[in-house]
Amino acid sequence: MIHQYKNNGLNMVLDVYSGAIHIVDDIVYDAIELYEKETEESIINLLKEKYKAAEIKEALEEIKELQEHKMLFTEDAYKEHIPEMKSNNKVVKALCLHIAHDCNLACKYCFASEGEYHGDRSMMSFEVGKKAIDFLIKNSSNRKNLEIDFFGGEPLMNFGVVKKIVEYARQQEKQHNKNFRFTMTTNGLLLTDAIQDFLNEHMHNVVLSIDGRKEVNDKMRPSPSGKGSYDAILPKFKEFVSKRGQKDYYVRGTFTHHNLDFSKDVLHLADEGFEQISVEPVVAEANASYSIKEEDLETLFNEYDQLALEMIDRIKAGKGFNFFHFMIDLGQGPCISKRLAGCGSGGEYLAVTPWGDLYPCHQYVGINEFLMGNVTEGVKAIDIQKKFGNCNVYTKEKCNDCWAKFYCSGGCSANSYQFFGNIYDVYDIGCALEKKRIENAIMIKAKLAQ
Repeated sequence: MIHQYKNNGLNMVLDVYSGAIHIVDDIVYDAIELYEKETEESIINLLKEKYKAAEIKEALEEIKELQEHKMLFTEDAYKEHIPEMKSNNKVVKALCLHIAHDCNLACKYCFASEGEYHGDRSMMSFEVGKKAIDFLIKNSSNRKNLEIDFFGGEPLMNFGVVKKIVEYARQQEKQHNKNFRFTMTTNGLLLTDAIQDFLNEHMHNVVLSIDGRKEVNDKMRPSPSGKGSYDAILPKFKEFVSKRGQKDYYVRGTFTHHNLDFSKDVLHLADEGFEQISVEPVVAEANASYSIKEEDLETLFNEYDQLALEMIDRIKAGKGFNFFHFMIDLGQGPCISKRLAGCGSGGEYLAVTPWGDLYPCHQYVGINEFLMGNVTEGVKAIDIQKKFGNCNVYTKEKCNDCWAKFYCSGGCSANSYQFFGNIYDVYDIGCALEKKRIENAIMIKAKLAQ
């Protein structure tokens, strides 16, 4: 399987199963498009009005050589790895701790209902957090590197327990030959100097929530009283990132139907001095005023194109920044299981509620049919575990013939469930946007390599 596209003056050809990417001239590009459908003689006849016969033959020889070297039209060698993926499904390597089911903001697009997650506002106790660490150690087999993500609501509303959990986990590392990596997502309102110092010392990565320009951020991320959050958090985020040395963080925003010109928000954050930026499309019910519509796609495609061009110019001028969705590894890339099944939700990755219940990930919390067990007794709903263990690009019909499947890993199962009621479908708008991002990410790599 191959994918061909033109972007920013380049003829791009991606060989899906080998991962090889080729930048070719017009004649090779046109010949590749016909190569598997036509004979050599018919290809020459079809292209002879545009190119000389000798040039066409030379192009076909080049294509044949690439095919012989398994860099073009390669066969699928990924399916054979599915059994080993399933056998590893019970090894847990990461937990998302819902340290606070409460929030001091009232973001309009919040999938967690301002932190409540279909339930009551609650804070995780240290005892539950301790049991979560014990559960992860017990169920991580011989895996050494383990991950804990402090999530909410707003996790800093329960910062005292965060500190105790980190301290307890550190005490367990040598005893069990484990290494914990901690992350946190925060809206920044409670980001004091002391908390900044703690996070910089202990958090491997920190996600700072801000949507971009002041008017955009304050429209969608107000306090419960309606006051905007931009002026309160921007200075804190700048200070925090400066202390952190521009490493191991993201400022993360959400764009909606109300700011389809989201590239301006990305560039605004870059102009404010942030070098690690992620601004992502909202996922919301179609009838929400702020949801992304199918008719928005062309506008958004153009935004990604313009952002890619601007990023190239800034990088060449020594003023570059990283945009999460344009970061792509064209070398070895992620491990095979990640390429086929993505985040590992419901298997190696689980969410823990404030009272210790286990769910496949944070987006399923509060949906009773996805309750998997608890940190005291472990995973009880083996059928759910198996269901998620079987969720990959080969069990999703829409992914079968898709060139992007090993980059997006079939997309988010929670988005699929939200729109179609099952985890084996694909959120179509998200899929279309992801393909566009991948095309631009590859183009940026190619342009910067010239």
